[in-house]
Amino acid sequence: MTQLTFATESNPSPVSAADREAILADPGFGNHFTDHMVSVVWRKDSGWGDARVHPFGPIQISPAAAVLHYAQEVFEGMKAYRHEDGSVWTFRPDKNAARMARSCSRLALPELPEADFVESLRQIVTTDKAWVPAYGTGETSLYLRPFMFASESFLGVRPAHEVTYSVIASPAGAYFSGGLKPITLWVSQHFARAGQGGTGAAKTGGNYASSLAGQLEGIAQGCDQAVFLDSATQTYIEELGGMNLFFVMKDGRLRTPELTGSILEGVTRDSILELAKDLDLQPEEGRIALQEWKDGVASGEITEVFACGTAAVITPVGELRWEGGSVPSTAGEGGGEVTKRIRERLLDIQYGRAEDTRGWMTRLA
Repeated sequence: MTQLTFATESNPSPVSAADREAILADPGFGNHFTDHMVSVVWRKDSGWGDARVHPFGPIQISPAAAVLHYAQEVFEGMKAYRHEDGSVWTFRPDKNAARMARSCSRLALPELPEADFVESLRQIVTTDKAWVPAYGTGETSLYLRPFMFASESFLGVRPAHEVTYSVIASPAGAYFSGGLKPITLWVSQHFARAGQGGTGAAKTGGNYASSLAGQLEGIAQGCDQAVFLDSATQTYIEELGGMNLFFVMKDGRLRTPELTGSILEGVTRDSILELAKDLDLQPEEGRIALQEWKDGVASGEITEVFACGTAAVITPVGELRWEGGSVPSTAGEGGGEVTKRIRERLLDIQYGRAEDTRGWMTRLA
């Protein structure tokens, strides 16, 4: 298959250098966007084509576009990191490409070849390289959001015959501006994020939409986020609305819920399972009952709990609450020692401060 060739249309009214620097000084997360975006269109009769880099701006679609009615849509999330020599790299894009392909398969969307996926990232980063925060400015990066949606105008329940793939980019500051802070979690017992045979293993917007009611319930109880259990028995821990969970055990095991088909396979999750071996930890995937969390903290068998994902990398988990009870925090003020060690190891690889012995980093610019 021939790799896509991207045409480039420069933005005639880019953000001024002064305004861009002001944004990069305090970007927040998901608040600002670069001058350009990438678009590629797939048509049933001709495949992928019309690959281009063009000015960032509104997407014009028909009110009858399939995505608006049947939610045929997937996305990815990753970051571009500035290294000390000024080059820009991303972390394990092959894993994101493969996950997007799996998501596409589940949502009956066409799969974008890995080479074209990575090239689309290279195109947006090369074009908007000035938007990548400088090395040494804390945990800053350029967040990349590839996404795909059914853009065909039609009403009828079938896979779309026209699909649009795009990439947008947003400068991101440190997720924890005041340092690592443990999050308080609420056990969602009335809502499920996903069910067996559903789309839980795909990165699609519907999963996030279905998590919001549980999250709002948790916020109403003074918690930061909700943790979801298996939909069939409400017994086993699955994940948060957008992060995977890990448990550090007293005996050196690092446990995480196994992939059941309703849990998203996180790239950060997979990387932690690999890095655990370097830190003399024994990674273990399996079913973990909510009761094990309660009993493990009480007995001291569970010494730390943390969540992981692209945005926050690794987040220490503090108190766990549910209707009628709670489990105290094991995190202290800024997370346990194992949590901090794993987090530091990941960040050192991503920012080029440590040797990349596994070939996880890909240069984009």
